[in-house]
Amino acid sequence: MKRILFPVAVVLLLASCGGTVEKETLNTDIIDNPLSADNADVNDAELPHFEFVEEIKDFGEISQGEVVSATFRFRNVGQSDLIISSAKGSCGCTVPQWPKEPIKPGEEGKIDVKFDSNGKQGMQNKTITLVANTIPNTKVIAIKGSVLVPTTQKEEEIKEKIN
Repeated sequence: MKRILFPVAVVLLLASCGGTVEKETLNTDIIDNPLSADNADVNDAELPHFEFVEEIKDFGEISQGEVVSATFRFRNVGQSDLIISSAKGSCGCTVPQWPKEPIKPGEEGKIDVKFDSNGKQGMQNKTITLVANTIPNTKVIAIKGSVLVPTTQKEEEIKEKIN
């Protein structure tokens, strides 16, 4: 019986999808860009390059539950447009925002990062990985700091009794 129901379920599922497939167009600018590939014919001087003011931001000590922000400023010191195709935090608590438009040679840009310390404690080291049309095509920046867990009144009373 199971051998009959499974193929029937698959056919019904496929038939319920509408039967027509619309073709999506993908933007392949970064893929088609010869400057984004590791190509021996490309002169490194022609490539875009990140130059960050700071690659690591220390937010110091914060209380658990606080949300802190950091801004990473950079300049494109290369000779062609710098395109950041994505930026991803090392966990869901670290959310970056980056410029979607090309950064021209000599221009500045910024990456804004928010870190939510809810549920975190102790030393924190979070990374943000940028994917761009540079060689190498990834750049990692980071935030770090310490998340302090607030003590309760009862914990304070116990500490006083011990001391």
